[in-house]
Amino acid sequence: MKFDVLNPTRVVFGAGRLADLGALAKPYGSRALLVTGGGSVKRNGTFERAVASLNQAGVEVVECSGVEPNPKIGSVRKGIATALDEGCDLVVALGGGSVMDAAKVIAAGVLYEGDPWDMIFHGQPNPYIPFTALPLIAVPTLAATGSEMNCGAVISDPESQVKSFASTEALYPKLALLDPELTLSVPRDQTAYGIADLITHVTEGYFNSSAETPLQDRLAEGVILTAMQEGRKVLADGSDLAARAQIQWAATLALNGWVSSGNGGVGFPVHMLEHTVSAYHDITHAAGLTIINPAWMRFAAKARPAKFVQFAERIFALQAKGSDDLDCALEGIQRFEAFLTEIGCPTRFSQLGIDDQLFETYARETLRIVNDGQGRLPGLPPMSAAQIVDVLRDAS
Repeated sequence: MKFDVLNPTRVVFGAGRLADLGALAKPYGSRALLVTGGGSVKRNGTFERAVASLNQAGVEVVECSGVEPNPKIGSVRKGIATALDEGCDLVVALGGGSVMDAAKVIAAGVLYEGDPWDMIFHGQPNPYIPFTALPLIAVPTLAATGSEMNCGAVISDPESQVKSFASTEALYPKLALLDPELTLSVPRDQTAYGIADLITHVTEGYFNSSAETPLQDRLAEGVILTAMQEGRKVLADGSDLAARAQIQWAATLALNGWVSSGNGGVGFPVHMLEHTVSAYHDITHAAGLTIINPAWMRFAAKARPAKFVQFAERIFALQAKGSDDLDCALEGIQRFEAFLTEIGCPTRFSQLGIDDQLFETYARETLRIVNDGQGRLPGLPPMSAAQIVDVLRDAS
């Protein structure tokens, strides 16, 4: 194992901690661009409480609302313009993963004279890599993406039908304020999607690991088991604050770099495929993941059954005949897919009204954005265009 780990984000966790937002923000700036989504934070009173805390600490607030569930580059440009016009020296993201992703690029874009789409990797030869950004505080209201404690952001461009990412150290939030009380009002379906999202973040690294990392495997399996067990509690009783707290911390751990440290991960094929599909159809990100992930797992298990056998044994307590027991591996995948169905997530494109007409287009566009230099999608195993289409058909 050889690896470097950096995560400079300070975490403040606990029920009721939203009240501390102003005091925590004050050292970073005096005029905050408060980035929000479609309005739920106003309907449930979270926005008002956040503004009150900031104002009480002497931090002025400039509102930037309306970030979409799949955040669009137009919203990022609007946020940058607002921050510049209003002289903001701090960005606060109050919402789900889309709000946090948009806020990251806004924070970097304020200090960049070019177009923020330059930062999003979409196949261009020289993407702009920001080295500076305004201080960012992330306050997630949904346990899902883990964006509050990582340096990634995913943004869409409707004109080119591209959804892709930026990832660089400057995008790390200075502070992640995790208050599980803010997730109590999240509807059941969005709660389920968050659970599925965080599990996919873990399985992507777990199954695409090229190194023997038993400790990291146990960490990954612990996050998955916790998400499933506590997730069932939350979905049975949305007011279970203790269970929601566990789900929120699991979502953060799933993608803050700790679980995957040293595993030699070689790609995120499920996420890259989902980005392309949702760029064309604007579907909920996690819905695309729950459709593609089991199909990809079935494909990958045939080439590399041992890790999937381990998954089946440790997550679902199945008994394998050996490390190459493909039947056991596939049974584990089937049980995982059944769990996704149980919590209300789709596992077939047909459930979202998506047919197979554009499967070859999805494959081509995904490979245009990211490939291994041999025309294949990075992962274990790497995928050709034809194999991508086969996986998508399996998910149809």
